[in-house]
Amino acid sequence: MSDQSLELKGSLFPLSVLSCPDLSLNALQQQLQQKLAQAPAFFYQAPIVLNLTEVEQAPDFDAIKQLFNELNLVLVGVCGANSSIKQQAQRAGLAALQLGKDAKTVKATDTAETPRQTTLVTNNVAVPMDSRIIEQTVRSGQQVYAKGADLVVKGTVGAGAEVIADGNIHIYGTLRGKAIAGAGGDSSKRIFCYNLQAELVSIAGNYWLSESLQGSFWGKPCCIKLQDDQLVLAELV
Repeated sequence: MSDQSLELKGSLFPLSVLSCPDLSLNALQQQLQQKLAQAPAFFYQAPIVLNLTEVEQAPDFDAIKQLFNELNLVLVGVCGANSSIKQQAQRAGLAALQLGKDAKTVKATDTAETPRQTTLVTNNVAVPMDSRIIEQTVRSGQQVYAKGADLVVKGTVGAGAEVIADGNIHIYGTLRGKAIAGAGGDSSKRIFCYNLQAELVSIAGNYWLSESLQGSFWGKPCCIKLQDDQLVLAELV
């Protein structure tokens, strides 16, 4: 009789792809620290793939892995590398991945106003989702995740709180914390709130921080969606 206790299956996950032509340790550390300072909780233990399309010589992968560990990031592999660099990355214990045709990358030199772009390896077939309903306020330090579902919050999402959903997010109070919709990589999902004062909003890995949101919709009802790979704020109608 065969042993059925071990099961190995293929699966799909969204991964953040980091593009940085200068992979010297000092430059990489400085730029990563600046990026992480913008939203440390959002990037904590985030799986990262290095895009090496613009890199001609192999960097010190062991040192880069150590740097990522110190910054609480998880370097899982490389993409866009030539055969020589790919072999050196594999010897360092990194996976060699293929960069998708429609993949977008985020550069470490991007400003806070530029949405974070990630490689999204997902099935775009629309699947009906259940809803998880939160009757009360989500307070500072709390995190609510609606896995495979929309999330409905009848109260406020306080500063320092985080609401995450694979589907859409509906907030009937004030959004002061972080809201992350389409966490599974579905770029068609949206965030709806009745009072926008967010620390961070994100859809399918694309994000804006508070500074980028403080425009005509700040403090007002708002719908946040992706359009042409950019976050767009619109009236809540």
